[in-house]
This record gives sequence, structure tokens and C-alpha cells, in this order.
Amino acid sequence: MRPRTVWQALPAPRYLLTSWPWRSAGYLVSGASAGAIVLVVIVTGAVVGGALSLVLIGLPLLAVLALAGIPVAALERLRLRLMDRTRVPDPHRRPAEPGLWSWVTCRLRERATWRELGYALLFAVVLWPLDALAVGACAGVPLGVLSTPVVMEVYGDGEEARVVKLWTVTTWPGAFATAAGGLALLALGCYFLGLLAGARAELTRLLLTRGATDLDARLGELTRSRVRLVDAFEAERRRIERDLHDGAQQRIVALTMMLGLARLDAPPGPLADQLTRAHEEAGRALCELRELIHGIHPKVLADYGLQAAVADAADRSVIPVDLDLELPGRFPEAVEAAAYFVVCEALANVARHSGAHRAAVSGGHAGGRLFLEIHDDGRGGAHTSGDGSGLTGLADRVSVLDGRLALSSPAGGPTRLRVEIPCEWTDRSA
Repeated sequence: MRPRTVWQALPAPRYLLTSWPWRSAGYLVSGASAGAIVLVVIVTGAVVGGALSLVLIGLPLLAVLALAGIPVAALERLRLRLMDRTRVPDPHRRPAEPGLWSWVTCRLRERATWRELGYALLFAVVLWPLDALAVGACAGVPLGVLSTPVVMEVYGDGEEARVVKLWTVTTWPGAFATAAGGLALLALGCYFLGLLAGARAELTRLLLTRGATDLDARLGELTRSRVRLVDAFEAERRRIERDLHDGAQQRIVALTMMLGLARLDAPPGPLADQLTRAHEEAGRALCELRELIHGIHPKVLADYGLQAAVADAADRSVIPVDLDLELPGRFPEAVEAAAYFVVCEALANVARHSGAHRAAVSGGHAGGRLFLEIHDDGRGGAHTSGDGSGLTGLADRVSVLDGRLALSSPAGGPTRLRVEIPCEWTDRSA
């Protein structure tokens, strides 16, 4: 089995012939280089920020310095792939709203941000010199000993060579014997490089993911239970739709037909008038029931998918709707139902509250995410605050699927509602 970590590779007899010694050396060398750069950046930023902190311009700079650990931690999580093929998850949350200010405030409130800042300071002051020392001791010294014949020929005119500044070799047999010892030291140093790089990687993983194991397990279970609840809710909703369609709707259709036949057979007079009104009421009840069934889970959505259902909703809108939706296939039922509900509710809000003359629905699927955008040319001013806001309900419905809703509606318009839901599409035509 292919080793996933250096700890699994070290006991193997062919360790020296694998890529792990090179990966270990690369991990420590890149750590020494990156740490030196981080030290320069932090010291420079601290000096400039301290000099400017007496004026207002220094406050944003200090805020930037407080976030300096984020790119360092991202780089360290990327470098950890050299020592462990398992990906380290990003502990940061996604901001609730788009924009730089929302991102900055979200990051400053997270405990992970300050833990990463502490790691960046430790990395810049302590860890990278240790990386450089490990590479020098385990690889630099053996390579210096191994190069004794070359040093003797190039710099000692074939007469003598200083071996790592410790002793002098004056004969060629001694030079080659020293080189042979350097080769043995290099082989031994490769093992020590693996040990030190593995320990260094474990320390990084511990500092950057401390306390995240239990939290990840709880979040995973919460996500799974939420998916089960969503699936159960969709199944129950489909059952209600089926019962209404096959039960109550059929009975009202039969009642409407019976009232129509009775009206035709009744002689003109009060009884015929009553039957006519009853027939009309039954027809209106049937229309309302069909609208209710359509709102629960329209047949076009179940049979033809989200794109056809959104096109149907756009055709039924009381204001003109431009449609620009390109979807590669079908999506999970819960995703399609939530996306369709968002479009219908958004178009209803546009018709009732915006005073718009025209709306547009666009969207697609990219990067493992379904995105939809509803735009209108109305008066704007919509917001998600307030317990009774319909937009709050839309946001809650989308968040159940780990999606997000973003609203831009300045006073005077236009209003733009964007929804993103992570999902993968499937081809159900096969």
C-alpha cells in the first residue's frame, strides 16, 4: 500500500529509494525559506504599524497585521501535503454576506484567526531557524563530507582539503575514505530528516487544528442529520402532494362534473341558479387546490427538472421575466425544490412590493455549486431583517442545504438576489 505519511514510509526497507527523503528535505527547506520571509514581513509591518498607530491610518494597518496569520496558516496547510497526503480542512467559516468588510469582521471574531496569528509569530521566531538547523545538520554536513575529493581537487590543488572546517585531509585515500563516510552519514541523515520533518509536521497540525477533531466530528454528524431531515421533509411533502392530487383533487373533479350534469338537467329557475353557483364554486376550489399542489411540488419540477420548472414559473409571473438559465442536468430533489421555491417567492415579492416593470432570472452550475440570481428594476429597499421577513425564510431554507443567500437592494433599486447551493448534477436520462 502506498504510504500516506512519512511515519508509514520510514520503516520500509526501500525508504531511501522513495520520494520521502526528498519530500522531508523540501518540507524543511521551504519552511526555513518561508519563515525567514514571514519574519521580515512581520517585523516590517510591526515597525510601520507602530509608527503610524498614532494616527488613524495606522488602525487599518494593525488590523491587517492581526490577519497576517491567515495566509501563513494557509501556506502551512498546503506544505503539510508534503508530509501527509491527507488534506487539512480550513477551519474558517464562510462570511454571511459578500464583501471585504464582512470578511474582515468575520475573521476577527474567529478563534482560529488568533490561533493562526500566534502560530505565525512562533513560526517567524522559533520554528524556521530549527528547520534550517535540521537541514544543515542532516543534509549539509554529510554533503560537505561527501564532497571532500572535489574540494581537495578544486580548492586544495590536490594537496589538502578542510572537511566542514573541522579537520584537514592531505591524501587522496583519506579524501575518498572521508567521502565514503559522508555517504554513510547522508543515508543516516535522510532518516533523521524524515523523523524531524514528521515531528515538525505533527507540531504544525496540532497547533493549527487543535480542538478541531471533536468539533469536526460534531459538525459532520450535524450535517448528516440535517441531510436526513431534509430528505424526510421532502418525502413527506411529496406524499402530501400525491395524496392531494390522487385523492382530494379527483373527488372535487367528480363533484364538479356531477354539479355540471345536474345543472344541465335542472329546469330554469332558482334550483338551476343555485346549481350554477355551486358548480362555479367547485371550479374555483379545484383551481385553488391545483395551485396548492403546484406550490407544494409542481409536476413539471418532478418530471423535467429545475430549468423547466423555473421557465414555467417565469411564464406564470404577472410581470415580464427574462430567463437566462443553463443547467447541465438534474440535481438532488431537495436542492431543486429549494431553488424553485426561492425563484417563485422572489418573483412573487417582485410583483407585490418592488414596483418593477421587468425582472430577470439567470443561473448555472460551476465549481460544484448551483447559483441563481433574480434581478428586477424596481424601487429597491428590500432587506432580510425582521422576524416576519420572507427573505429570512428563504435564507433559512437555503442554509439547511449549506447554501447562502446574498441580497443587494439599495434604495431606488435595482434589487439583486443571489443564491448559491453546493451540489453535484446527475444525468437522469440514462
